[in-house]
Amino acid sequence: MDIVELVSRRSTCLRRKVGAVFVRDKRILSTGYNGAPSGLRHCLEIGCLREKLAVPSGERHELCRGLHAEQNAIIQAALHGVSIRGATLYCTSHPCIICSKMIINSGISGVVFRDGYSDGLSREILTEAGVFVKKL
Repeated sequence: MDIVELVSRRSTCLRRKVGAVFVRDKRILSTGYNGAPSGLRHCLEIGCLREKLAVPSGERHELCRGLHAEQNAIIQAALHGVSIRGATLYCTSHPCIICSKMIINSGISGVVFRDGYSDGLSREILTEAGVFVKKL
């Protein structure tokens, strides 16, 4: 989790710093942090639309120019041809519903997280899919 915390420090999100690391057989496969897509201006530069619109945490994910840490870690694995099937995700926060669906379809076997996240549907579908979830 120390490595996950270090990865989260690269975040360019004004609201929440999140880091994600996929691990299998004690090897780091991929990392990600939340922020704008490559080549686009970050919220640190132009401000946060969700903050301007007073969107509560966990709602209206489409009103954010950034990708979540879990999404970026999945994308990085795909870009570099690294299979994350059977891996464990270590993350600073519990995944949201969107990330949870991606985690399930990526074949991730477990999620270990530090901070809670108020998304009951996310917890429900991870359990239904047989993904092991543990809060540290």
